[in-house]
Amino acid sequence: MDLKNLTIKKTQEGLFSKEFSAVELAKECFREIEKEKDLNAFLALNKDGALVQAEIIDKKIASGEILEKLDGIPVAIKDNILVKDIISTSGSKILENYVAPYDATVIQKLKESGAIILGKTNMDEFAMGSSTENSAFGPTKNSRNRECVPGGSSGGSAVAVAADLSVAALGSDTGGSVRQPASFCGVVGFKPTYGAVSRYGLMAMASSLDQIGPITKTVEDAETIFNVIKGKDKFDSTSVGNERVKIIAEKFSGKKNFKDLKIGIPKEYFISGMDGEVEKNIKSKISELEKRGAKIKAVSLPHTDYALAVYYIIMPAEVSANLARYDGIRYGAREKSAKNLLETYFKTRAKNFGDEPKRRIMLGTYVLSSGYYDAYYLQAQKMRTLIQEDFKKVFTEVDCLITPTTPTTAFKIGEKVDDPLTMYLNDIFTVSANVAGIPAISLPCGEAHGLPVGIQVMGQWFGEEVLFKVAEEIEHNS
Repeated sequence: MDLKNLTIKKTQEGLFSKEFSAVELAKECFREIEKEKDLNAFLALNKDGALVQAEIIDKKIASGEILEKLDGIPVAIKDNILVKDIISTSGSKILENYVAPYDATVIQKLKESGAIILGKTNMDEFAMGSSTENSAFGPTKNSRNRECVPGGSSGGSAVAVAADLSVAALGSDTGGSVRQPASFCGVVGFKPTYGAVSRYGLMAMASSLDQIGPITKTVEDAETIFNVIKGKDKFDSTSVGNERVKIIAEKFSGKKNFKDLKIGIPKEYFISGMDGEVEKNIKSKISELEKRGAKIKAVSLPHTDYALAVYYIIMPAEVSANLARYDGIRYGAREKSAKNLLETYFKTRAKNFGDEPKRRIMLGTYVLSSGYYDAYYLQAQKMRTLIQEDFKKVFTEVDCLITPTTPTTAFKIGEKVDDPLTMYLNDIFTVSANVAGIPAISLPCGEAHGLPVGIQVMGQWFGEEVLFKVAEEIEHNS
């Protein structure tokens, strides 16, 4: 069985035509995962559960029942998204033996749609990183070049799809953690509008920025999974119902054709220091779109230069609050040598948190502390509003934006691990979408230096339909 060309549509066609069974497909995925163990893409497998689910799908097909959208589709899940009865570590030693007691809402929706959960994928610890080198369980390798990082923090999910270990995967995106690894690995990564997908059951990193999104082989597959997992959830007060989405989407209802859309090119995303080959690929693709009739317009997002700084103040502040729950008392690891409660806190966290979580907790605690809150955190929130206003203004002129996903291709493992500031710069083109809460997608756009280049399309709030339309136009003509 060749897993290489299997998309969601092709997989279901193969199942329906009896070319292969769901059980055979699941077993082949597990064989490939074992064969490519060196990639370190998976942290935990769900073999028994996956095969039971596959048998149910095969019986459904045999009885002639109509298939659900994801019936029989093998899906890998980032390890910070809870899957009931499977170990969920979030890439951290502090949760090394934590077994999830319930399914995240997105997992429940995947299961109801017939998806087969293969297992949990490797990630930067608590989603803090841009390379998947910060995992407590070792780095994941890029399947295109095993000396290079796959990006992060959803590196394991991106590699699972890129290396054909899974047909699709879920990741989480706080500042680019779905799109950046998708760019580095040559696959599609989509971050929905903040609130479009429930975060219930996602281990919180920065609650006002986190969003779950799919990593797939095609734009069509990303759209299919998004349509399964989106929607209002009573367990997540920040989630938004389909009615509101429908009202906003009606704004674009008259723009059925690609040529009716206006595409903006923000000048702030083509900066000095960007890899010349990456820039050449992106500009070439924009020229092709223009030749095919796209209306291209140069635009400006004047506060873009502040987005990275804003992100790296707001995000650590929320991290310092969210990670306080890992105290050695309620769940997870506990340092038994502690003599009292305070020692339990100190010793458990000192021993089981990695360097990057400690760094961000300290930074976040500092910017929220008395005397610094107004100078840093409050100023960052004010600037966040200005960044959102930039997007509101520019979306009165254009329907979507096209930018590079990352300033470079994948870098070597270990190259930036000792230089956090250089590592943080990998998020320079992706963080704005999270700060503003808009949807964004990365898809392959050629190669540079023998490695994939990603092009990013950013859309208006709940303008996913337009975003997918433009992304498919780019994909079909690549």
